[in-house]
Amino acid sequence: MTFNDKSSLSESKPNDAHRSAVANEIQRLSAEIERLNQAYYDLDAPLVSDAEYDLMLRRLENLEKEYPEFASPDSPTRHVGGEVASQFVSAAHRSPMLSLNDVFSTDEVLNFTNNIRQQYPDTTFIVEQKIDGLSISLEYNSGVLIQALTRGDGVSSGEVVTDNVRQIQTVPQVLSESISDLILRGEIYMTKQRFEQINQIQEAKGERKFANPRNSAAGTLRQLDPNVVRERGLSIFIFNVQLWEDMPVDSHHATLDYLQKLGFPVSPHYFLCKTDDEIVAAIEAINKVRPDLDYGIDGAVIKVDSLSQREELGSTSKAPRWAVAYKYPAEQQQTKVLDLIAQVGRTGRITPMALLEPVLIDQTTVSRATLHNQAYIDSLDIRLHDTVTVQKGGDIIPGIIAVDYSQRESGVQPYKLPDFCPVCGAPTEYLDGGANLYCTGSDCPAQLARKIEYFASKSAMDIEGLGESTVESLLAKNHLQHVSDIYRLYLKRDQLIKEGDIGRTKRVDNLLTAIEKSKDNSFDRFISALGIHNIGPQTAKNIAEYFPEIDSLMAADQNDLEQVPDVGPTGARSIVEFFAQEQTKNLIADFKSLGLNFTYDLAEKPAEDLFFQDQRFVLTGTLPTLSRAAAREIIEKHGGTVTSAVSGKTDYVLAGENAGSKLDRAQELNIRIISEADLFEMLD
Repeated sequence: MTFNDKSSLSESKPNDAHRSAVANEIQRLSAEIERLNQAYYDLDAPLVSDAEYDLMLRRLENLEKEYPEFASPDSPTRHVGGEVASQFVSAAHRSPMLSLNDVFSTDEVLNFTNNIRQQYPDTTFIVEQKIDGLSISLEYNSGVLIQALTRGDGVSSGEVVTDNVRQIQTVPQVLSESISDLILRGEIYMTKQRFEQINQIQEAKGERKFANPRNSAAGTLRQLDPNVVRERGLSIFIFNVQLWEDMPVDSHHATLDYLQKLGFPVSPHYFLCKTDDEIVAAIEAINKVRPDLDYGIDGAVIKVDSLSQREELGSTSKAPRWAVAYKYPAEQQQTKVLDLIAQVGRTGRITPMALLEPVLIDQTTVSRATLHNQAYIDSLDIRLHDTVTVQKGGDIIPGIIAVDYSQRESGVQPYKLPDFCPVCGAPTEYLDGGANLYCTGSDCPAQLARKIEYFASKSAMDIEGLGESTVESLLAKNHLQHVSDIYRLYLKRDQLIKEGDIGRTKRVDNLLTAIEKSKDNSFDRFISALGIHNIGPQTAKNIAEYFPEIDSLMAADQNDLEQVPDVGPTGARSIVEFFAQEQTKNLIADFKSLGLNFTYDLAEKPAEDLFFQDQRFVLTGTLPTLSRAAAREIIEKHGGTVTSAVSGKTDYVLAGENAGSKLDRAQELNIRIISEADLFEMLD
């Protein structure tokens, strides 16, 4: 994301108002970067270009450096993005998979090399291509591949994807030498040629095309069926040794040569450099061949070649001190804004888009660009018919980074996102700390797919068989126009079997049975399934205990709802506004006519299990033996309540390893902190 100099907070006089603005900006940037991290690392669906992400991260780093009192220990500048996905088994990283510090200019590169030379005057550097793919760790024991891990959180654990990695033809399964303990770092990618072939296949099947080769590679590696991985034809480059018992060499380039002899495809076309001129020339040489490569690169990596020097230089919690990544500037072109529109996504987020006079950027015709949110529009002061500079990087939707105000037409008003959803007319609301605008409609057509998927998910109505692909098929045939239409699918049984989009007789009948069975789910599941902002499964259960039937809940006011554990002013307001909408009232009436359970049986909570009655718990960190779900079940079984946030009303914080900011908050409020062992001791 780009910010104009005129909006730079760091240049203002540091009075109280300014400091408050800085604190808010740091908080906003941190939240936005974490959201982008999740999309990039966990969902394989980046939302902005690498260049925009890097600029946003650099701005946060600069603000935290100037105002360290506002920097959070959990800041995205201090950790590697990503988490372990729930569908894969996790395993511990024996060697951290850290990220690299990014630099964007020759001066920054030379500053890095000069700092290294102050400690090691005769250092040799190696300059490599920075492959744009999915990072992987390969572990060999006695020369046999035994485990492959994704980055995960980069420090403690990653996803075990060994069976899938075995399907990549260029990954050696057994080495010609019986090396007893070897861990390698590599980048899995998809060639541009294979990417085009895969998208042609996806299009022929009527399935969604991949956005770019990196997305395709990441999505493929996370397939639950290894056969899919083999069919898609991924590739790999090894670019680093993480651990090698009795390593026979002491330089990075020598390890690459050695690994290549063992059959590994290693980081290609690297340069060994002694002088800064050689380093700069190597960076330029890599950039020159970028268009001709059959794989994507998003920069050049400058590393210390000596392994012993690397060990002495060490690493921070996020990145090694012996390497940096130089990011090439994204290609830019000027064009004209033809229209400004608000686009409603599957989650209800309203994203402003600029429709552009078509322009050729990076061999692609660009006719639209994302504007992210209202804050981004305001920072650029972009208006209709403006002449703008458009940037495209990483094959993501292009973004506007500058406006030529000298060519602006007179009388054009600033653009503001709408107060009402352009699709369904429901009120819009700013969420995510005020950063993003959302449609609040309970039955908005633009969100229908996502709402149905969530409604049927395990944490909601738990309708087995009604996943993303099935929902997409049903929507494509116009079988679903409202969420409640799920319960009318039985009327179309014969048609569904004949069409075969979701399967034949057995699969269709299984789905219809699961749908019918869900009508008897507990009322709290239905509350959760409605997808009200700020209301998750646990909060929904607390609400059902206070308002055990639908009419009393719909009639509840703000003050009534705030008496419910874990429902604060924001959550209470979301509930009131949700049920005040006409489309919500119509939807609930429809559900009623379809026979869903709208009452909560208060007798379900046993009287003899109330040892923790009226006690509020917050869970944080990883417990030794219990999952969070199991710990929550134990606490609730004994009458306690589990809430998501630490406050003055919290009685206990149950903390495990790697507990984060919740633990710090509990210590500040002098709330009793207990371990898993303490919990069992209290019950004994």
